[in-house]
Amino acid sequence: MILTAVLAGLLPSFLLVGLGGLVRNRLSENAWTGLDRLNFEILFPALLFAAAAGRPMDLGLVAAIAPGVWAILTLGLAGGYLARRFGPESFLDFAGSWQTAWRFNTALGFVAVTTLPLADAAMMAVVAGMAVPLANIFAVSALSRGGNLGLGATLRKVALNPFLLASVAGVLVGISGWTPPALLMAPLHLLSQGAIPVALLSLGATMDWRALARLDAFSGVLVGVKLVLLPAVTLTVCLMLAAGPALTQILVMFAALPTASACHILAAAFGADRKLSATVVAQSTLISVATLPFWIALTAFLT
Repeated sequence: MILTAVLAGLLPSFLLVGLGGLVRNRLSENAWTGLDRLNFEILFPALLFAAAAGRPMDLGLVAAIAPGVWAILTLGLAGGYLARRFGPESFLDFAGSWQTAWRFNTALGFVAVTTLPLADAAMMAVVAGMAVPLANIFAVSALSRGGNLGLGATLRKVALNPFLLASVAGVLVGISGWTPPALLMAPLHLLSQGAIPVALLSLGATMDWRALARLDAFSGVLVGVKLVLLPAVTLTVCLMLAAGPALTQILVMFAALPTASACHILAAAFGADRKLSATVVAQSTLISVATLPFWIALTAFLT
């Protein structure tokens, strides 16, 4: 019964991804790239800020979520390195795909959180606010090592990330207890309503739907770490430490999310193998259709 409810909650989003694949030729590749840029610079930052700043936030909640999120990302970093022996000889090309082991699809996170009995969008905004900085530091640092980018340029790329700026600003406003005026929040809410549909359509339009046929030892380790190891370890540790049901649900859902759809874009920006990274992204997304509902349903049942 729980699994059925979770599947019903996630199915519309997966159908939007499929619709994106069907209409991919209706727009040019440049148009889809422009939509991704719009989402990255404006729509999703609006969603992240509005979700976090829209209501007062308990500082204790942030303190409870942050260590768990950082531990999950660090485990993804370490576990993903196990794929090094199976990957390309170039460290830069490896780093372009290595990031898929810990980065996460924010759009699906905001969809998946609606299927959790005890968590909400505000908690997901906190998760994003805590995860985006470290996830980007890991990814940009790894790619910088392969691409010989200087420390200053690396720090600028991390610090100016719109997801980071919006989520941290939203969390700070939520913690402060200040309620932003409705005149400010109204346009942000309008922008945020378009973030998830646009992201899901674009994901389907730019994804390689034949990627599963190319699953090998290298991509299998990366996808296995992201979709199996991280949620399994997170759920086990939360149960052992008797973490609260709401905290357990949000952390396991976060750990089980497929990798970020923009991994290949960051890889290409550093000169890494874009196609290899995009293949792992597609594999992670397609396989998560089965794994994400399973982990959410299992966690809801156990908590």
